[in-house]
Amino acid sequence: MIRACAVADLPAGEALRLDGPAPIAVFHTEAGFFAVDDTCTHQDASLADGWLEGCFVECPLHASQFDLRTGVPTCLPAKQPLRTYRVVVDGGVVYVDAPVPAVP
Repeated sequence: MIRACAVADLPAGEALRLDGPAPIAVFHTEAGFFAVDDTCTHQDASLADGWLEGCFVECPLHASQFDLRTGVPTCLPAKQPLRTYRVVVDGGVVYVDAPVPAVP
């Protein structure tokens, strides 16, 4: 498990990027916390810099939209899904269950 941040450090409607060999974006939505690959599958853009609406994030480059619960794109130009990661909140800390190390 990778420590992402304290719950208090990521307000609802915000995202953060965990840098590493495979960057991960962590989102705090009204439905909870979600983590996905940070790089859009259409082109190299950080989804943590995108627009969050409900459980969907819109890529800031070409407006592809992804469902954070499944990683599936909901509109073009992206066609490939994002990898999703299990998120655990314990003791006021957000952890991401990721196979590769990432640093906040």
